[in-house]
Amino acid sequence: LGASLGSAVPRNRPASLQTCNLSKYQFLVPHERKAVLKLKKQFEEDIMMLSDRTCHTLLFHRSSRKWNTAELLVPDRVMLVKAELDFATAMLGLPTTSKFAKMRQQPLAFFTQAREDLRGCMATEVLSHQPSRKLRHWLQKLQMAMKTETTGCLEASAILHLFQMLNDLQCAALQEECT
Repeated sequence: LGASLGSAVPRNRPASLQTCNLSKYQFLVPHERKAVLKLKKQFEEDIMMLSDRTCHTLLFHRSSRKWNTAELLVPDRVMLVKAELDFATAMLGLPTTSKFAKMRQQPLAFFTQAREDLRGCMATEVLSHQPSRKLRHWLQKLQMAMKTETTGCLEASAILHLFQMLNDLQCAALQEECT
């Protein structure tokens, strides 16, 4: 799913000593949002029209996610964000034109770092948690889409919904304060 840019938790620490610290994602830095906006805009203008990007599965549409991230329990939010970050980094890591590849670098680095930071949460807080029915249904839908949809569809879904993923990351970081 792409190369790691490092981890907030040193790799030589046992999983039992890793911690979940997502506080740096409570308030996202404006230049990260700007880089995502620039990427999304470029994708919509230059790439989206070049190939078939129609999807049969609507992963992020209100009809498939009738719930708000804030409605989920905190461990569910972490599981959701982990799945979204895995998906986003995989799609942002796909081969593309050199101009678009350069534009992807900053968002890819940000999402990759967030995914690494989230690993401590998965090891400590979420390991024994069973996802809610809502989340389990969406995770199954994501898995099915990964098997049945075209790469173009999946890439478009990821890039066009990066802001939703940023908001979900922020909600997971805010924990109980997310409303």
